[in-house]
Parts: sequence; C-alpha cells; structure tokens
Amino acid sequence: MSDTTAPGERTAYADFIAGLPKAELHVHHVGSARPETVAALAARHPDAGVPQDLAALKDFFTFTDFAHFIDVYLATVALLRTPEDIHLLTREVIEGLAAQRVRYAELTMTPFTSVRMGIPIEAYTEAIEDARITAERDTGTVVRWIYDIPGEAGLESADATISYAVDHGPASLVGFGLGGPENGVPRPQFKAHFDRARAAGLHSVPHSGESTGPETIWDAIRELGAERIGHGIAATQDPRLVEYLAEHRIPLEISPTSNLATRVVERIEDHPIRALRDAGVVVTVNSDDPPMFGTTLNREYAVAADLLDLDEGGLRELATTALDVSFAPDDVKARIRREIGDHA
Repeated sequence: MSDTTAPGERTAYADFIAGLPKAELHVHHVGSARPETVAALAARHPDAGVPQDLAALKDFFTFTDFAHFIDVYLATVALLRTPEDIHLLTREVIEGLAAQRVRYAELTMTPFTSVRMGIPIEAYTEAIEDARITAERDTGTVVRWIYDIPGEAGLESADATISYAVDHGPASLVGFGLGGPENGVPRPQFKAHFDRARAAGLHSVPHSGESTGPETIWDAIRELGAERIGHGIAATQDPRLVEYLAEHRIPLEISPTSNLATRVVERIEDHPIRALRDAGVVVTVNSDDPPMFGTTLNREYAVAADLLDLDEGGLRELATTALDVSFAPDDVKARIRREIGDHA
C-alpha cells in the first residue's frame, strides 16, 4: 500500500470492483436517496427545509457530528409524504444498487416515520413491494427488507414498528433492526420487541457500538439476540468482546466512510476494520447512507482494499462473506456465489 495514497484512492482494482457481484447488508432506504431524487422531492415539498439545488445539497449533507447527521436525516425523511414518493425513492434506490453490480441487498426501512407523515402502513407496504418486484424484474437485483425502530422516537416507535413487521410485513421482510442515535437510547428497553420479532421468524440486526462503547454491543447480543451487528466498531475497546464476536461468528456490518463522515472515526487510516478482521471477527463492508456520505458501495470496497490490503482474491472473499452471512434464499446465494467465482 502506498504511503502517499489515501485509503479509497487507489484505482488498481476499480474496474474489478465495479464488475464484482456484491451483496449489500447495511444500507438505508432514505439514506440512499440520490441527490437528484432528494432535490425533486424537496421541490415537491418545499416546507421541509431541504435544499432543492444540488450544490446546496452537498453542503446540507456535510455533518458536524453524529447528532447533526440525525437531524439532517430526519429532515430528508420529511420529504416522503405520499405512497408515490415512497415508490419513486424505492425504485431509484434499487436501480442505483443494481448499477453497482449489487446482486442482493437487504434494505433497511423505517416505516414508522412514513406512517407518522400520514402514509397508512398498508399503502407503504404496497408501494415498497411494487417497487421491489418491478426493479427486480428490470435489473435482476434481489432485495429483501429490514424494518428498524428509530431509536430517537422511543418505545412508541418500537411498539408501532413491531406491529408493522408482524401484522403487516410482506414475505420479503427478513430482519428487524434498531437505528438512530445510540446515546440515551438503551438497547435493553427494546428486548420485548426483538423477542416478538424473532418469534415471528425475523432476524435480529440492531445498530450498536457506532457512536457509543462496547456495552451497547453486549446489550444487543444479550438482550436483543443480535445475529449481526450494525457498525460495531467500538468492539475493539473490549478484547473480551472481540473474542466473543470471533468465537460466535457474529458478523459486523462496517461502513468506513460513514464512520468518518459522522466523526466517530477521526481519520480513515485509523479505522479499526483491520484490527477486527485480524482478530478473527467476520467483517462485511457496506455503504450505510451513501449519497449523504458522498460514497458508493464500490468506493467502500476500494477503501477496504486499501485498509485490509486486499487483492482480487481478497475482494472476492469479501463479497462472498457478505453473501454468506446474508439472509438471502439458498438458491439466490448459490447463483450469486457462482457469479462471484466467475468474475475476472
């Protein structure tokens, strides 16, 4: 790795990464809105306070800290007021993933915020399902849903989200998560909601250990039955936790540029992904809220290539790992695994 090349700037594998079939496990619906989509929605709903100009949007998506990111994210959520808004965003997000050779994605949805904006859950579900089916037909990219609790909205949102998942969730819903700020949002308070989700056959995939310490990761495992951890980079602060994650093969969904953008990592060169990988922890690379952070999944793979010193074989292994720890149907896994193996 060159001492003068910042992680993510090396281009040796850019073409290889662009064509590499990939799985995306940690990517948010609203956070994946293309700037052009956000601008169009902002023009449709000017009272939301989101810039309609693309240059102004770039400044709008420059965050001072994690709390500021949450404020901006929620302002963008406020643009989604009709089922047609939801359908447009969903279709364009999936098309954007397909353009990066993402062959399978688990898209994290936060239905509570849309229902609070006045969209009935039945209409919300119909909109995302119609967009998913149409986009899969047109692009070949398979998508499954994860519904997450917006932690900042408290137990009311948790009660509603578990109801949306269990009582209204489509067959394509595979996981149950917890997002939003970690500070001041104890994970154990959501235990009953995750118990109910797991009893209904949904997988537990909460965010933890992004902007807080390792204790939130322990809580996610012990109280919420986490099968994967969103972010989880604070695990390096607790060697016993690192050993536990490695021993029990609990994968981390890591998004390096996101961690830099929200200031939970000061320098990308200091990102703990390599320490975690070298300790035997299963790591996957994801884009989180890509347009908001000025990134793409392909760029995150380029960052990972530098941080983990990966060659083409290592990049194939990274893509295969994400697929293996996904909740994709077995036939989809087998097909995409062959595609990864055939990629040159």
